Amino acid sequence: MFGPKLHIKKYTVIFLTFFLGSIIHSFPAQAQHTEVVAQKGDGIYRLLTRNGLPFSQYMEAFIELNKDRLGPGNSLFAGRKYILPGKAAETPAKSGGTIRRFEIFGNKYADVEIVDEQLKGAVYHLVSGHGGPDPGAVGRYGEWQLCEDEYAYDVTLRLARNLIQHGATVYMITRDNNDGIRDDSYLKPDNDEVCYPNLKIPLNQTRRLKQRTDAVNNLYQKHRGSFQRMVAIHVDSRSRGENIDVFFYHDKRSSSGKKAAHILKNTFQRKYDQHQPGRGYNGTVSDRNLYVVRNTYPVAIYIELGNINHRRDQQRFIIPSNRQALANWLFDGLMEDFKTNK
Repeated sequence: MFGPKLHIKKYTVIFLTFFLGSIIHSFPAQAQHTEVVAQKGDGIYRLLTRNGLPFSQYMEAFIELNKDRLGPGNSLFAGRKYILPGKAAETPAKSGGTIRRFEIFGNKYADVEIVDEQLKGAVYHLVSGHGGPDPGAVGRYGEWQLCEDEYAYDVTLRLARNLIQHGATVYMITRDNNDGIRDDSYLKPDNDEVCYPNLKIPLNQTRRLKQRTDAVNNLYQKHRGSFQRMVAIHVDSRSRGENIDVFFYHDKRSSSGKKAAHILKNTFQRKYDQHQPGRGYNGTVSDRNLYVVRNTYPVAIYIELGNINHRRDQQRFIIPSNRQALANWLFDGLMEDFKTNK
């Protein structure tokens, strides 16, 4: 399913982390902790990585240790002391778990520990929007050009990794063999994405949609009889003044698709209530006559992550911890969808 070795750039832009989700590691109680002082501009991501702690492994432990010291949206206060999770936290929840390497995730994230097999037997066809000659929606953030295909792809990769950690079979239908998961705010656009297994993406929209639909359907036949989902991930484009929440589409003919979409929407509702109480959540579920949703054989869910032109929605994309949170919350919803269909 996965391609050649990738290179990961270092995260250099400073933002406050405010959109945090669940993570899939647990940490031993006997860990020894130290305190550090937050600097001006620090968010959780920057504080952890500056102290040699991978964000994806230590985020949840950090929040739990510092829950009485954090500001709104889990932000940090410059000059305040925060507790760092101890090095013992590097021990995974299931010691001795199998490590598998997936080069498509990039050097930093290529080694994936199989934490458990809760999703054994489940097959996911992940289709990030656009790619190749089509960047999709394009927004601007200062001097940066934000391209839908790059940000949708990064969230999709992160979701794929979460699913694999729990025993799922995952196919990346849209693929970029030299990006990997990137912890940058600005994801530099390119046009070298391909369609599974390694097909050049055509410029014509109908041919492009048919190409990825055929890829999904061929794989569906290979796994016929298994629990399967097609998940398409996109970023919307609206007026600069329109702030939107994550919303979900399904095929009107599919009761299972409608159910899965509602599970995902309800998961986001719970997460917002937990992490940003009082914010409210206005995401919706509806049917829509979309080519890939209508023509792929597996139960299909189509997701729009937000408005690439709205400044607040852009924080959902440009802050790497927010992209991870989106992937974590989608993972939680898909896990619930699987368990309710076993």
